[in-house]
Amino acid sequence: MGTSEDLQYPRQLLTYMDGFLVSKTMFTACELGVFDLLLESTAPMTSAAIAEHLNASPDGVERLLCACVGLKLLELEMNNAEAVYRNTELSAIYLTKSSPRSMLPMMMYSSRTIYKYWDYLTDAVREGTSQHEKAFGISATDIFEALYRSKEEMLKFMHLMNSVWTICGRDVITAFDLSSFPKVCDLGGCSGALAKQCILANPNSSVTIYDLPKVAQTAKKHFVPPEESRIHFDEGDFFEDPIPQADLYILARIIHDWKEDKCLKLLSKINTLCKPGGGVLLVEALLNEDKSGPLTSQLYSLNMLVQTEGKERTASEYSKLLTAAGFRDIQIRTTGKIYDAILGLK
Repeated sequence: MGTSEDLQYPRQLLTYMDGFLVSKTMFTACELGVFDLLLESTAPMTSAAIAEHLNASPDGVERLLCACVGLKLLELEMNNAEAVYRNTELSAIYLTKSSPRSMLPMMMYSSRTIYKYWDYLTDAVREGTSQHEKAFGISATDIFEALYRSKEEMLKFMHLMNSVWTICGRDVITAFDLSSFPKVCDLGGCSGALAKQCILANPNSSVTIYDLPKVAQTAKKHFVPPEESRIHFDEGDFFEDPIPQADLYILARIIHDWKEDKCLKLLSKINTLCKPGGGVLLVEALLNEDKSGPLTSQLYSLNMLVQTEGKERTASEYSKLLTAAGFRDIQIRTTGKIYDAILGLK
C-alpha cells in the first residue's frame, strides 16, 4: 500500500516516468564528448567554451550541462560570476574514452541500439517475440544476425562486452576457485575481456575463445594482443560445429539468449565433452526465486524479450537445466553486483 503522502504526490511514479530522460541526458553528453573534452582540459570550462569546442548550440549545451550537474556527472563552480564546469570523479573514471574502466561503449550501445528496441516493448509483450524488424528493418532468423548486422554494429557490441567484463569480470571469475581447471574454453568469448580476467586470476591457465569466425577474427585484430600467448582462438558455431576439448567451459551471458530446448542442447553437448571433474561456469544476471527482483535482472529479462528469444532465470532454473544436461554438484555464487556465477561439475 502507498503512503498517504504518495497518494497526494506520487513522487516515485514521477521519478519512473522521467527515467528515460535521465538516461538519454547521460547518453547525449557521452555522445557529444562532453566528458572527454573536460578530461583533456587543464581547467574547468564555461558552457560557451564547451559549446564552441563541440560545435553545438550554446543554449542547448548550457541546458545539458546543468542537467549533468543535477545528475552529479559534472561539478559547477562560479568563477568571476561565471559558471564553469568540470567532471566528477565518477564521470572521469567511467564516461571517458581513455579510462581503462570506461563504460562509454555500454552507454553508446544502450543509446543507439537498445533504446530503439525498447520503443517496441509494448509490441514485444503483446506478441512475445523480438522486435528486430520494427526497430531496424531486418527480419532476423538468428539473434546474431541482428547483433552483427554490419561490421560497425558488431564492433559496437564487442566494445560493449569488453567494457562489461572490464568492470564485472573479476567478480564472476573469482567467485569460485578455478585453479583446478588449467584448460578453459570461453564459448562465445567475444572480445576476450573475460578470458583476460581468467588468466589474471589463474596464471597457470590458458583460455581458448570459441566464437563465430568474423567475431574471432575481429577480436584478434582489435582486442587481444598477439603477445598474449595464453589466449587462443577457435572458430565455429557452438550449436553446430565441434567444440574444443577443455577442463572448464565458460558461458557468460550466453544461456540467457535462448529458449530451454537450445540451452539444453548446448549444455548436453558440453557435458559429453567434459571428463569427470570437468565443468561449466555460467555467468548470468540471476532473478530471485520468486522473481521479485533484483530490478536490474527483471529489466534485463524484458530486454531479452525485445532483442532475443531468451530470458533471465532464477538459480533453480539454471540448476534444473544443468542437471538435465548431466551436470552435478551445482553451486551458486552471488556477487552483489549485476552478474552472478553458477558452477556445474561432471
